[in-house]
Amino acid sequence: MHISFVVAVAENGIIGSGNELPWRLPSDLKRFRKLTMGKPIVMGRKTFLSIGKPLDGRANIILSRDQEFSVEGTLVAQTVEAALELGKREASSKDVDEIMIIGGAEIYKAFMPHATRIYYTLVHAEPDGDASFPALDFSLWKEVERELVNAGPKDCYDFSNLLYEKTASNT
Repeated sequence: MHISFVVAVAENGIIGSGNELPWRLPSDLKRFRKLTMGKPIVMGRKTFLSIGKPLDGRANIILSRDQEFSVEGTLVAQTVEAALELGKREASSKDVDEIMIIGGAEIYKAFMPHATRIYYTLVHAEPDGDASFPALDFSLWKEVERELVNAGPKDCYDFSNLLYEKTASNT
C-alpha cells in the first residue's frame, strides 16, 4: 500500500498563502483530480475548510485534533495512525493500493515518515506565502519521472510534474 503525497510546491518551497493556493493552475488541478479519483484522500481540517466541501469520487478523511469536528460525507481521524487505518480500509474496499495525502503543510510533515511516493508539481514561480512543504531528504527519494508543462491559457505559471519514490533501502 503506497502512502502518496500530492503536492504543488513553488521553487521557494511555498505551498500556501492565507490557507489558499498562491497560484491558479487549472491544468494541475485536472492532474490532481485524475491522480486522486477513486482513492482515499487525507487532509487537515484547515485544508478541508479551504476546499469547502468533500471532494467527489473519493473517501475524504480529515485529520483534526478537535474531537467534535464532523462533516457529513467525510471521515474524521484524530491521529495519523487512525487516518492511515481509515485510509487502508477505504483503499481495500475500493481495490486500490494508494492513500493520497493532500495537505496542508502540517499534514505533510506528520505523514512524511510514512510516505512512499510523492506526486510533486514544481511551480516555476516564487510567490509569497505562509505555508511551506517540508524539506525532502533526497538521500531517501529517487526521481523517477519529470515532465515540463508549459502554462495553459488559464494557468499563471509553467510547472513540472515530478514523481519521487522512496528508495528501496529506506522503505
